Amino acid sequence: MRRIFRHLTGGFVAVACLAASSPHASDYSKFTKGLSKDQEILHALDRLTFGPRPGDIAMVKKMGLKKWIDLQLHPGQIPENPSLDVRLKPLESLRMTAAETVATYPSQQLIRAVALGKQQLPDDPVARAAVERQVQRLDAKRQVAADQPLEPRIPLSDLLTQEQVRIVRSGTFDQRRALLASLPDWTSDDFVIALNQNQRNQLLPAANPDLRRKLMLANRPEQVVAADLDEGKLFRAIYSDRQLEEVLTDFWYNHFNVDMGKGADQFFVPSYEREAIRPHVLGKFRELLEATATSPAMLFYLDNWQSQAPPAANPNAKNGKQAAKNARGLNENYARELMELHTLGVDGGYTQQDIVEVARCFTGWTIDKPNQGGSFTFNAKTHDKGEKTVLGVTIPAGGGQEDGEKVLDILARHPSTAKFISRELAQRFVADNPPPALVDRMAQTFQASDGDIRGVLTTMLTSPEFFSQGAYHAKVKTPFEMIVSAVRATGAKVDYAMPLANQLSTWGEPLYRKLEPTGYSNLSSEWINSSALLDRMNFGLQLGQNHFQGLQLEPKKFPTNPTATAKQLLFVDPAHQTLTAIDKALKEQKKKDPKHPAPPGLVAGLVIGSPDFQRR
Repeated sequence: MRRIFRHLTGGFVAVACLAASSPHASDYSKFTKGLSKDQEILHALDRLTFGPRPGDIAMVKKMGLKKWIDLQLHPGQIPENPSLDVRLKPLESLRMTAAETVATYPSQQLIRAVALGKQQLPDDPVARAAVERQVQRLDAKRQVAADQPLEPRIPLSDLLTQEQVRIVRSGTFDQRRALLASLPDWTSDDFVIALNQNQRNQLLPAANPDLRRKLMLANRPEQVVAADLDEGKLFRAIYSDRQLEEVLTDFWYNHFNVDMGKGADQFFVPSYEREAIRPHVLGKFRELLEATATSPAMLFYLDNWQSQAPPAANPNAKNGKQAAKNARGLNENYARELMELHTLGVDGGYTQQDIVEVARCFTGWTIDKPNQGGSFTFNAKTHDKGEKTVLGVTIPAGGGQEDGEKVLDILARHPSTAKFISRELAQRFVADNPPPALVDRMAQTFQASDGDIRGVLTTMLTSPEFFSQGAYHAKVKTPFEMIVSAVRATGAKVDYAMPLANQLSTWGEPLYRKLEPTGYSNLSSEWINSSALLDRMNFGLQLGQNHFQGLQLEPKKFPTNPTATAKQLLFVDPAHQTLTAIDKALKEQKKKDPKHPAPPGLVAGLVIGSPDFQRR
């Protein structure tokens, strides 16, 4: 099989190099050559969704491509997939405020301290109930080292038979699933507490959603929030019928990236995506910009909540050495990223002095009680009330919160922002190096419509460049796009999405955990190498043969004819190279086991790992 990997790897890297190369002006001629009607439909599904599902092409043909695109641009007119709602329902932290999340998922340190009588129960009734639920099942009388978990009040051997304990420790997946399903609801809390951390982790895939949450809560409560985010993103990408909305939510989150691994942001990120990003993905850019600027998640991530005017610049500050000692001072992190990554772009025409002036405008934009899930607030006492000049525009002295809002007005309506945002969108939806003429027309729409994102996308989606040979299959999927598109193409049922999220982490794209404010790149060159192909091929083989944890797939659904299977998954005729590699793999398989035909899922796995499937 390694020879097949090498054969496919060469083709994959060649595809990546072609997609990532910087075209000269003459190379843009491909963007003037149109597509067939069938190619247009597949191209639209490749770019405006996370990959076509069986039946999608026929559905778009029946509806009409123009109408389908218009509906995707107006997601409120599309009834949501009921199966998505069922999967999202257990993920309760996705619907909570940050304060509710902090209260509902208390830290293990707090639970231990309360159990040992070293700390009182929280005043918040939700937090109190969450802590009490675990404390009452712990035995705080036994002497346990500080770095070890407290013993359960009822040991596992008192709850289960010897055979059941054996299944917990070393049983098969089916045995564990049957055992967990047989447990009475009234014993579930005691059962979860009686397990050790490793046993809880091993049982997660076999548990139903409610029990799974209890297992995670007993290990580390805050990990439930992260798991809800990961599963919610994957479920939406796989099952939502409002696909363009999901693609844009992913795009804008990366554009306004926040790393949930930074302190309090583990509790702020759910409401950040829900309230600052999602409602504005097709709206006015200025509204999206302010929603992110006032979000506690962004204020905490880029440290603006600590940014203050130095005492000399703040007439309200106390005089003296102590005031100077206590002052945190000006923080330029948000100001710099606001201009470089969120609006103007690195070549947008601003200077270091502009960064300083913008940072001064945003002093006082902070968070009320950040460690308790607090909300945005403006603190006039820490605001720099002096005169500022931003990109040549004077902002008078004596202002308050409106200083920052004026900066957002200036940046949102700046020609460099129109150009930068248009190119970012064209790069995501058209090509790594989009035609400058298309970007210019999109930027004109951006300025003429006061930053209407839907209008800019409409200009792009009705352009000849979008439906051109230069754009068709010119992008290579990111790890997230590859995994989601594979699940959608195969029609696999997702019972538990965390194994998919864990796979993404091993591939270098852990969800919501990009440390740098750049977010994850969608450029082909960022994700392609021979090791990446091997990883993707292994995933394809696991998925195709129904060996990937958390997914259910019936391999017999694929035709016995390799070409038919390839076309079923690619929605187009496979390349000669792909068919040749599959044929070699099947011959190798036959040599190893001449008495049995190759399993149907082997061909499906090879197709999913092929260069053909990596393109979109």
